[in-house]
Amino acid sequence: MILKRHLALTVSSLAVTAVICFSTSASAHHFRLHPLGPIGHVGPVEAPYQGSKQSGTWTDLKKAFPGPTGPDTSLLMTDGTVLMHSWCTSKWYRLTPDSKGSYVNGKWTQAGSLPSGYYPFFFASEVLPDGRIMINGGEYNSSDGNCGSGAWTNKGALYDPVSDSWTSVAPPSGWSTIGDAQSVVLPKGAYMVANCCTAQQATAAIKGTKVTWSLTGTGKGDVNDEEGWTQLPNGKIITVDANRGLGQQFSMTEIYDPSTGKWTAGPNTTADLVDTSSHEVGPGVLRPDGSVIWFGGTPSNSIYDYASNTWNKAPSLPLSGYDVADGPAAVLPSGNVLVEASPGVFNAPAHFFEWDGSKFTQVNDTKDAPNDTSFQGRFLLLPTGGVLYSNDGQSPTAPEVAVYTPKGKPDASWLPSITSAPDSLSRGSTNNPISGKRFNGLSQGAYYGDDAQESTNFPVVMITNNGTGDVCFARTHDFSTMGVGGTKTMDAQFDVPSSCETGASTLKVAVNGIQSKGVAVTVN
Repeated sequence: MILKRHLALTVSSLAVTAVICFSTSASAHHFRLHPLGPIGHVGPVEAPYQGSKQSGTWTDLKKAFPGPTGPDTSLLMTDGTVLMHSWCTSKWYRLTPDSKGSYVNGKWTQAGSLPSGYYPFFFASEVLPDGRIMINGGEYNSSDGNCGSGAWTNKGALYDPVSDSWTSVAPPSGWSTIGDAQSVVLPKGAYMVANCCTAQQATAAIKGTKVTWSLTGTGKGDVNDEEGWTQLPNGKIITVDANRGLGQQFSMTEIYDPSTGKWTAGPNTTADLVDTSSHEVGPGVLRPDGSVIWFGGTPSNSIYDYASNTWNKAPSLPLSGYDVADGPAAVLPSGNVLVEASPGVFNAPAHFFEWDGSKFTQVNDTKDAPNDTSFQGRFLLLPTGGVLYSNDGQSPTAPEVAVYTPKGKPDASWLPSITSAPDSLSRGSTNNPISGKRFNGLSQGAYYGDDAQESTNFPVVMITNNGTGDVCFARTHDFSTMGVGGTKTMDAQFDVPSSCETGASTLKVAVNGIQSKGVAVTVN
């Protein structure tokens, strides 16, 4: 058992109190809490940046997020709705788009609450192949509406969207912590989660509400804390090590192979990406061309080419001192990467940039960007091609939830392609078969530094009535694969809501905000 002592200190540049845990074991490691309350600010408070011709536009939702605290993790459900959590509470809220598919004009309703005693902030989360949700851990977990101090809880829960209910999930045997952990759904559909505070990982076999854990990931070179996982087109998982020890190199990487269950050393990045004080690092984002841009918790970035297993230099962000010490990024339909960055670790103001594979361009800010820092933001790709953004509302203003509508279009070769679908559907019918290619997309969609997963690499079925233009989202489930960038045909099933309009319609599949060509269907 690893013994820890807690040292509370005030970081004057951040104007916050943090908690750092040092292990007294031989494999010493370090945990830093995300700050609560007001954050530090670099320079004068200025108006949000505007003016780039390349920039998309931000539009705040018409209805404010209704949670008692601000939003943190958002998850796209397979029926096209968004489930958004209110941090340090048990409460989740569902955003349902309007009849035309607009999330900006959508409505909020309260969804099922987490089991008693589970009120997380910064936790692992994934949409499973059957359409349910698994979450685990939490950096904070005290009482409903009160974050308290760092908990690194080992609690978990499984959500059933049909019954709108959560079921408690026990941790893997012997795990006293899971905490602010990373997770992933592997290509064959297994859910894998890390223990933040050790070098352990586990996969879950899920039948009904029974979860059976199996340890995996032998050979991990350091503990998992602050590290993110990125799935590659070959099915492997890559991470940038953040805990090799104070004073040691912060450019080491490791690669997990699901077929062997082992980690092996990967090539070093071209620059140190991990902030040596906080151990924070940014997300690694897979683009359609197979490159992974890994954003640094330092002003450095690096690009990984999985085909050659090599790293190449990437430019720094165009604003001096800006980095992504935890923060969101997302692959836009055009292939550009949208990222939120800020100066140093946990300081405002935030700014937004697009990476096109060769250069960064600063794009428009959200309304509250002057008061935000990157770790407070979350991105989620919507079926309509926009990016849902939320900040956690710890800045001086209220939480902001907005949609970024980007410019540019996807390459035709990136579109999901329907190879088989019914030409006649009945309202209220279930388990309708559908097959196609690129139904898992070319990436996981949206990314975060380490402790917020909002992947959308699964198909969402949209049925648009040809007469009214109204959009009906079906609920998809039972995905045959979750691997990204594959060329094989993927099978799924979908359920048609009884509220769908009847008549001649067009059915499309959306993955990571990219829609397929439509096929004709009649809804009866």
